[in-house]
Amino acid sequence: MARASKRPDAGKIDEAALRGLPEQHGQGHVFRFWGELSGAERTALLEQLSRIDFNLLDRLVRAQLLKPAKPAAGKLTPAPIIPIPGTDQERIAHLQARQRGEELLRQGKVAAFVVAGGQGTRLGFDGPKGTFVIGPVSRRTLFQVHAEKIRASARRYGAPVPWLVMTSESNHQATADFFRKNESFGMEERDVFIFQQEMLPAVDRKGKVFMESKSRVFTSPNGHGGSIKALSDSGALEELARRGIEAISYFQVDNPLVNPCDPVFLGYHALHQAEMSSKVVRKRDWSEKVGVLGRRDGKLAVIEYSDLPESDARATLPDGSLKYWAGSIAIHLLSVEFARRLNRGGFQLPYHVAEKSVPSLDDRGSLVKPKEKNGIKFETFVFDALGETRRSVSLEVRREEEFSPVKNAAGEDSPEQSRRDLTALYLRWLEAAGARIERGNGGAASGYVEISPLTALDGEELARRLKPGTVVRSGFIL
Repeated sequence: MARASKRPDAGKIDEAALRGLPEQHGQGHVFRFWGELSGAERTALLEQLSRIDFNLLDRLVRAQLLKPAKPAAGKLTPAPIIPIPGTDQERIAHLQARQRGEELLRQGKVAAFVVAGGQGTRLGFDGPKGTFVIGPVSRRTLFQVHAEKIRASARRYGAPVPWLVMTSESNHQATADFFRKNESFGMEERDVFIFQQEMLPAVDRKGKVFMESKSRVFTSPNGHGGSIKALSDSGALEELARRGIEAISYFQVDNPLVNPCDPVFLGYHALHQAEMSSKVVRKRDWSEKVGVLGRRDGKLAVIEYSDLPESDARATLPDGSLKYWAGSIAIHLLSVEFARRLNRGGFQLPYHVAEKSVPSLDDRGSLVKPKEKNGIKFETFVFDALGETRRSVSLEVRREEEFSPVKNAAGEDSPEQSRRDLTALYLRWLEAAGARIERGNGGAASGYVEISPLTALDGEELARRLKPGTVVRSGFIL
């Protein structure tokens, strides 16, 4: 399994230099409890400090706190979207895109990239979110579902699809151990590349970093936009270029319906010579809490639901449909060259301020958990890269086929909802393939069913593989 590590060799730490570095940047308070630390604790603190970019931190504090950036403004207009095919011409265009995308897959020009730095805290689950069990019948984890889709695509098109897995400091080792324990889910070790995203300190309103313990600065991931920086920092971009990869398929670990190697999406991206492309779904209603893809002052952008004025969120077209209906689902394609350009001469995406409640030590060394927001985190957003593109594609897809994230323990976007959505998809495939579905008195199928991606990646493949006369009841699995 390929991995990247930027951790310094503890034996080569220059204590004097690292002791002076925070002092030079006005953060000398990180050594407030130095005299109370053991040798191991001192080494741990120095190792962490060696990984912090204090020059970047200074720039962020000056730009965002001392001279706060004004909120983004400008004229908002809908973005052009390639719709779900409804006419013969649109169906022909989809077929042409699919053929082009399949060529890319057969040529080994595609890599999959999952952002998997989160923990399952909101799910009441202790561990990396990718290790969460989502299979309705099989009990497959999210990582296994994604791995089997990638393996099935590689098998179908006869060329490897490298898998990039971005972790965070909090779950990197647990993720690497999980992959090792599961033998990379049947993938070749050289095709799995696990690396960490950068961590940034949180600061108080005066720009001073918080301490979460006497020997540790409080840090958090630099946002999903940091994935593009991590691609470069880890060496993954250079490895992909060496292998001749052209397109990176970006998705988040919590969506088991994602199609990491969608030939239609890849084909449109390639035919338009796009640098970064996006998938969208129609919002359920104006109040749904998803970002909206649009154009701000002519530049492509995702406007977060909290930043979209209610007047725009409610705006409708003459037919009564939403004007801003294109909900972003965090599925993108990036060209390798575009990702390299965004890192050339330093990381190019802007940083945003997020006010948070940050637990930290007081002057006596006691941990305080504030009820109010007391600190600032700095984050980057991957969709900000859309505004830097020269060419982009936005493709509408069906929510019920491609988007059912696992975010909350219950209710909307919960594991139960996602398992129901998976089951509903598999039942549609099975029924279209000629299977007989056992239904209750109300006409609805009961319980869960499941189809492994290694059995069928889509309904067309299932129709070729399904045995005539197949009966489907609760617990059915292929």
